[in-house]
Amino acid sequence: DMAAAPASTTESAPAPAPASTPASAPASAPASAPPAGARSERTPIDREKTCPLLARVFVKIGGHHTEEEFAVRGKEPGRDEVLIYTWMDATLREVTELVKEVNPVARQRNARISVCLVYPDKRGKNILKEVGVVHSVRKAEADFRTLRDVRFQTGDFLDVAVLV
Repeated sequence: DMAAAPASTTESAPAPAPASTPASAPASAPASAPPAGARSERTPIDREKTCPLLARVFVKIGGHHTEEEFAVRGKEPGRDEVLIYTWMDATLREVTELVKEVNPVARQRNARISVCLVYPDKRGKNILKEVGVVHSVRKAEADFRTLRDVRFQTGDFLDVAVLV
């Protein structure tokens, strides 16, 4: 029943582990009201009525995965994968809060969490593009970027580097 669905959920392959919207980013807060200068001026998504998308998120401590690790479809770095059900108006802060729920290193006070979009170029080769760095406890401009703002599309991956 989608009416009772939390704002976002995660599952670490293969067993699901539900998660709720972080207290610092409730479903009705900054995700629907981007900061001045942001490009997202579309109507906010009604998370009670809109089916979430499944984002494949690959987490690595110390740095990002390489483009070569994403070269062959179906042979992505699976042991590092976290599945997140979310919406296009989810902020990078929301995504990283979900990563923090399943990755203790990301919860450290000095952790920086770098988010890359992994998507196919015109030739079909996956490339990585950094879209923001979220600090574990300190807020910054990147926290308020949405998946829509960074041009995430269904089928793209997110690669998350936890830097301590």
